[in-house]
Amino acid sequence: MRVTEKGQVTIPKPIRDKLGIKPGSEVEFVSRQHGIVLEKRDDRGDRVDPAEVLLRHVDRHAGRFDLDGLQADDVMRLLRD
Repeated sequence: MRVTEKGQVTIPKPIRDKLGIKPGSEVEFVSRQHGIVLEKRDDRGDRVDPAEVLLRHVDRHAGRFDLDGLQADDVMRLLRD
């Protein structure tokens, strides 16, 4: 990815889609121990909580998996083994 003379880069579309970044969205580059992370800010300018994003994603897909009659305890047992 090339940086322009103004220090600008283009965020690839798959990344924009994954983070929900649209024209006018606020983002922030955050320095972490192993590099820099791009984080989306919410409409108020606050950082988006990753746990909240995960829970929204899980909620969106709830009830969409066919477990072939397995109960939650059975699934957990299979995941642990």
